[in-house]
Amino acid sequence: MGSALEKKGDSITKKAHKLAFELGKEIARHNAILVNGACYGIPYIASKGAKEEGGMVIGISPAENVREHVDKYKFPTEPYDILFYTGFGFKGRNVVNVSNSDAIIVVSGRIGTLNEFTVGYDEGMTIGIMLGSGGIADCIAEIVKMANKKTGSKLIYHTNPHELVKMIIRELGKKRMYVENMKEVKKGSCKSCSISM
Repeated sequence: MGSALEKKGDSITKKAHKLAFELGKEIARHNAILVNGACYGIPYIASKGAKEEGGMVIGISPAENVREHVDKYKFPTEPYDILFYTGFGFKGRNVVNVSNSDAIIVVSGRIGTLNEFTVGYDEGMTIGIMLGSGGIADCIAEIVKMANKKTGSKLIYHTNPHELVKMIIRELGKKRMYVENMKEVKKGSCKSCSISM
């Protein structure tokens, strides 16, 4: 989850760009599937990283069909392996996006990313926070403190994409749902760490 480029003049910092790309690569290296909002910006950059490593990428679109996705929203159809058209607009799409993920990772971000974070947080999900990426990601700790609401959500903060993905997978492994599901999808392991499927 992270900053979309929805209008002319929007930009992503070089640091956020690099972190998002590396994060996509790490998700693929750990045999996980990247699910995101099917738009330009952080989601697109992370998708490109995942595809570079041979990963699978699923895009959840706010549009009701490919024509609306491309013509109205001006969103890409590549590099997605699967595009799911919700027809729910941005906020409805965010709920579908988050609820179809085992965990979410916040990179940079603005109001849409905050919306995705709050949906995941209220649902008690495992949430990774890519520190140093700017935007909402670097404000999450303060937001959670101000909200003063316990939900059972596990927040994992890190500045390194590899370590963040590894920590999230370990947390999900405690719940056993992730590791069991991934064994059915693809055998293998990250060459850089002890996480194996």
